[in-house]
Amino acid sequence: MYFGASIETLAKARALRNEMTPCEKLIWQQIRKRKMNGFKFRRQHPISLFIADFFCYEAMLILEIDGKVHDQPDQKEYDIERTYVLNTHNIKVLRFTNNDVQYNMPGVLKEIRKELLTRKDSNTPSQPPPTMGEVKGKEK
Repeated sequence: MYFGASIETLAKARALRNEMTPCEKLIWQQIRKRKMNGFKFRRQHPISLFIADFFCYEAMLILEIDGKVHDQPDQKEYDIERTYVLNTHNIKVLRFTNNDVQYNMPGVLKEIRKELLTRKDSNTPSQPPPTMGEVKGKEK
């Protein structure tokens, strides 16, 4: 279920669970313990080289809560590449900004529910995601 994540990535994910941002904590309160239509989410979940803020294996769905750092050009490029790699393996990535979470939680939750129900019956686990280097022919 970790799609080949290294020991280092697993350790980093474990540490990040203790350092969630305030907006990640707000979302976690809404989706933990199968509160979201019975779907189980894991927080700071390793997937190959990546760590997803939240991951639902049943729906192959990642939720990312983006702070200001994701507005930086380099980070935007990395996020696009990362999403591409995950999408090639039938893993959908939904991104929400901190502002979305703080000021439009009902809208965020509605979008998550909609995606969960859409993906519920259409997903089967796939092969582990390749590294971005494998996709682009270089190692990042």
